[in-house]
This record gives sequence, structure tokens and C-alpha cells, in this order.
Amino acid sequence: MTTTTAPAAGAVAPRHLSPVRRPSLLRLTHVELRKLVDTRAGRWLLITIGLITAVIVTLQLVYADDTAQTFVNFFTPSLLPIGVLLPVLGILSITSEWSQRTALTTYALVPRRERVVVAKLIAVSLTALASVLASLAVAAVGTLLAGALGGAGTWQIDGSLVLNAAIFQVTGVLMGAAFGLLLLNPPLAIVGYLLLPTLWGVLGEVVKPLRGPSEWLDTSKTMEPLFGSDALTGEQWGRIVVSLLVWMVLPLAAGLVRTLRREVS
Repeated sequence: MTTTTAPAAGAVAPRHLSPVRRPSLLRLTHVELRKLVDTRAGRWLLITIGLITAVIVTLQLVYADDTAQTFVNFFTPSLLPIGVLLPVLGILSITSEWSQRTALTTYALVPRRERVVVAKLIAVSLTALASVLASLAVAAVGTLLAGALGGAGTWQIDGSLVLNAAIFQVTGVLMGAAFGLLLLNPPLAIVGYLLLPTLWGVLGEVVKPLRGPSEWLDTSKTMEPLFGSDALTGEQWGRIVVSLLVWMVLPLAAGLVRTLRREVS
């Protein structure tokens, strides 16, 4: 005797759910940009950068000679203090996931951690480029005021200076992010970023055998020609690349490996 089996009454056929689409890199970058502004530390750091730029231009309007009140002279001095603060923003962007215990949520939503890291690097790089535009805007305001108040007010600027400024700010913030990835701790990463290159620069000045390597590995020396009026030579570009390989690329690669392997708890 044969029996037939029939589906039980009320049985529901399994539903075929459509695969969940992972967030695009553009969306992740947008999220990381919002994190930079929404967090208290990031927001106040950006406000501080803007205030410092405005203060520098104001002091130049008050104390600089009339002939020195030009667009270039308003633009260039603002790059250095911003270049010091922006890497801290890069460090906080990376390390905040671990210090604020949001890494579990972030990497549960986006298991491929390297995509989150790339989005963070793009976000801080865009912030660095935006800081250059902000410096240009503030310098333009300073030049307009200088022209109205009797200063030189000349607008002439070499396009290569703007390009070099963008290179300086972007590489600086990526160096900070690299130390953040490597150390994954905000205070330790900030101290390491500020102390280690400075200590190497001091040793390069004091210890005679280190003076030669220091010319290639001290970023304060290799980056200095970016602000000069002359075009950079091949050797100067080579020194910039070598110093960035040591202080940016190597910690970035090692930090990425550490971030990918670290257990999220």
C-alpha cells in the first residue's frame, strides 16, 4: 500500500530573502565625515582650527608691515598650526572606535574592517583639503581688508604653492591616522605622533652620524621646501617620499594589519 504525503495545513513555504546590500564606500565616507563633526572632540578641534586661522590673519592685519599684507603672506602662515592640529583629528577618527567602545557596533554592521578604515582615511583627507580651502578663504578676506586699510592687498599666488599646501595637509593627517591605527589608543597615539618625529629630529641635530639620514627622514626638513618659492628638485621630492614611507606608509600598513586582527570585545 502506498501513502501520499501532503503538506500540513498552514505550512508556510520558506521565503527567499534578497541579499543584504553592503553600504557603499561613498556612504561609509559620508558616515565618517559626520562622525568628525558630530563628536565633541572633533567638532571643537575643527572650531579651534578655524579660530586659529582667523587669529593669525587678524594679527597680521594689526602688526605686519603694509607691504607684507599680501594674499600669500596671509595664506602660508596659517598652514603650520593647522598642520599640527589636523593629524590629531586623524588620530581621533581612528581611535575613537576603540576608546568610545563603538567598534563592536561598527564592525558588526560592516564586518570588512578594511572598508571602514579606507572610509576613515578618505574622510580625514577630504577634511585636510577643506582646511586648505578654508585657509584660502580666510586669506582672501584678509587681503580684502588689507587693501581697504592701506596694506598691499596683492593677490598674486603661485598655483604650485596651493598644491604643495594640499600635499602637506593631506600627508600630515594621514600620518596622524597611521599612528592611530598602529597604537589604537588616543593619548598614546597623540604622544607618539608628536614625540617620535621630534625626538628623531633632535637626535639628527645632536648626533653627528645621524645628520645624513636625518636629511631624508626628518619630515620637518623634508617638507620645508614645499613652502618655498622655487620649484622642488627631484632630490627634494625623493626626500619627501622616503620620509613619508617611514612615518606614514609603514605605520599605516602595520596599523591596518593590527586593526584587522584585533579582537573586538
